[in-house]
Amino acid sequence: MHLHLKLISAICTWLLVSPLYAQLPRLQVAENQRYLVTATGEPFFWLADTAWELFHRCDREEVVYYLDKRASQGFNVVQAVALAEIDGIQTPNPFGEVPLVAEDPNRPNNAYFEHVDFVIEEAAKRGIYIALLPTWGDKVFKNNWGKGPEIFNPQNAGVYGKWIGNRYKDHTNIIWVIGGDRNPRENSNDLAIWRSMAEGVAAGVGGHEKALMTFHPQPSKPGGSSNWFHQDPWLDFNMHQTGHCPNQATYKIIAHDYALSPTKPTLDGEPLYEDHPNCFNAKELGHSIPDDIRRIMYWNVFAGAFGQSYGCHAVWQMFTNDRQPINAPLRPWKVALDLPMAYQAQHLKNLMLSRPFLTRIPAMELVITPQEDDHHFVAATRDTDGTYAMVYFPTGKPVELNLADLKGKELALSWYDPRTGHRHPPTQQAYQQKLSVTPPTSGAVGHDWVLLIDAK
Repeated sequence: MHLHLKLISAICTWLLVSPLYAQLPRLQVAENQRYLVTATGEPFFWLADTAWELFHRCDREEVVYYLDKRASQGFNVVQAVALAEIDGIQTPNPFGEVPLVAEDPNRPNNAYFEHVDFVIEEAAKRGIYIALLPTWGDKVFKNNWGKGPEIFNPQNAGVYGKWIGNRYKDHTNIIWVIGGDRNPRENSNDLAIWRSMAEGVAAGVGGHEKALMTFHPQPSKPGGSSNWFHQDPWLDFNMHQTGHCPNQATYKIIAHDYALSPTKPTLDGEPLYEDHPNCFNAKELGHSIPDDIRRIMYWNVFAGAFGQSYGCHAVWQMFTNDRQPINAPLRPWKVALDLPMAYQAQHLKNLMLSRPFLTRIPAMELVITPQEDDHHFVAATRDTDGTYAMVYFPTGKPVELNLADLKGKELALSWYDPRTGHRHPPTQQAYQQKLSVTPPTSGAVGHDWVLLIDAK
């Protein structure tokens, strides 16, 4: 009997000190400051889906449906916003709750955030991290779009940041994303507001070391978050947005951040969305296609990004026929979950993790054929030990490679199909420093390939 009482006491103590929800390993910046790893040192390739309105527009059944689908497609991060974009302050969630009492950041509504709790915990059960934006940027500055209201100042931003940080301090699957599609304005309080919110979050979770954090901007050059916050101690990695036009040399923005000091990881947090109305020379040309999205993803990662975000125009806004649309989505979000790139994105993650990950570096110099910054641009990456290289061909253009940095007497060459994840059987050949390469197929779009070169 005495032993049973001790056991009951131990269980009660464990319940008091242990979270009652699923736990994932915390993420942190790798020692080389280029990548993310788990707390146990395992490489982490960020493959995010964008679901900005997940907390605001979806009920619990929809949340489970969404998370199950994205987990099955290989996504390990979901980007979502607490104070959401589409009238997130005044329009209630499916349970009739708004996030703030009287639109006051000092008075969060617990009933609203109980649903946020549910989403975060369900994500953890499926191995998914939440890239959590405390607010969308229109609550700081509406600009020409966004309803706001503009409710934040440097004082209440810090209070709200500390409150939300404290609320989720024990959830190990949180990545904090300050900002929300707004660039800080000159001669304003914007910088002070965002910095105050970031410091508040860090204080709420118990210190900077527990708050992996970045900033989500609008499209900007030459970098993204690095344009304002690169030297800030709370900014652990850089994020930029390349927006929704396919005719951009996105690898240049990654390269800009990659070269900065101090060294910090970088990635594209909002690229061309699938099914999104896109532009070319400011003229409307219909909607984005998988070929353009794949090209941007592989360019970014081969240029040095530690991962890649994906987005779908109907999914980010959780569009249904009875919900207010933004920019004319083509189909309801549940249907859009099965668009081609939602399945193809995981092939990039699987490819990058198939070789030593933490020693990988950009290696554009491998391509010695002169190139233009157009959609034919061939990108390359390799590891510092010279054991492998990968070369991405967006359109099948033949090039000459200089393999002087690879170490070995024999090369194994194989083609990887980014549409299917299928790897062709490798061919063996003696090492040669210069190699002329023609991909299996060639054409304007839809004929992209990755050449894998393993040195033995």
